[in-house]
Amino acid sequence: MTYCKIEVGDCIDKLSALPDACADMTFADPPFNLDKNYDKYEDNRDEEEYLEFCHAWIDEMVRITKPTGSIFLHNIPKWLIQYSCILHDADVIFKNWIAWDALSGQMRGTLRPNHYGILYYARSKEAKKFKLRSPHRRCRYKECSTILKDFGGKKENIPPFGSLISDVWRDIHRLRHSKYKNDHPCQLPVLLMERLILLCTEENDLVIDPFVGAGGTAIAAKRLGRNFWGCDISTQYVDTSLDNVARQINVCKFDDTWASCYTYPVPQFITVKDVDLKNENFKKLFVNWPQTPDERKSMDSTTLNLRNDMKDHVKVLNHQLAS
Repeated sequence: MTYCKIEVGDCIDKLSALPDACADMTFADPPFNLDKNYDKYEDNRDEEEYLEFCHAWIDEMVRITKPTGSIFLHNIPKWLIQYSCILHDADVIFKNWIAWDALSGQMRGTLRPNHYGILYYARSKEAKKFKLRSPHRRCRYKECSTILKDFGGKKENIPPFGSLISDVWRDIHRLRHSKYKNDHPCQLPVLLMERLILLCTEENDLVIDPFVGAGGTAIAAKRLGRNFWGCDISTQYVDTSLDNVARQINVCKFDDTWASCYTYPVPQFITVKDVDLKNENFKKLFVNWPQTPDERKSMDSTTLNLRNDMKDHVKVLNHQLAS
């Protein structure tokens, strides 16, 4: 039985009260110091003061992460460069800079900002890690729908489900905050958090987020059968998070496989562990999973189709996510 605990309080005080090496994954999406209108936090600190604040909670995140655990920090490049220096001094292992392609509005400057970064660090060489796959990117014209990746003409080598995920993510879109009524100015999509959780955790692992906000990390953890602990300085945001999590009744488990899925434009999985794609029960979720090299050749122009009962299950999951 998984649990979800979200508390009101200052992130540094709350983190410091946690025991050493208790978390399988720690994630932080802190304020960016861009003068956003948060409920209880002043987002316009002096740069030195802001970095001192960040240094304190990053040190705590490293302390509470297990040797087998991973650390993720989400921010704009300006601050992630500073974060990497802090983490380097903490003697943790750099894994990746994930570029989340998120189209921005028109802004002044030489180059138009077009991505958020996610720093991915491992606590030690023993940290858990999993290869992930997402569906093949295809030609956007319905009459074409050809797989865009070039497999050198060897179509029999096309992976049935999709390619291994790289460190540039273009298939998960930003949220329009104005669509949601919880008044939190900065929210991350649950699909993004599900992908990060699948990257480094297993069922019943503990995920910790000290800036819980509207509860996206907690929702993703519950949907994927992970335990969760988080906090926020705002009572309003904690109440919103708890309400959002409480509405997530179903979980993203299909037979014995955990996966991330979405509805639009058609019900389908968006992130699956590579190891699970070898599971015969998972393959049975699809009507036309290819079994032979000749069938794999046809994947260039044929997509995998979920069984109708699986389509309905995915729709239910995402109806709850959007409500």
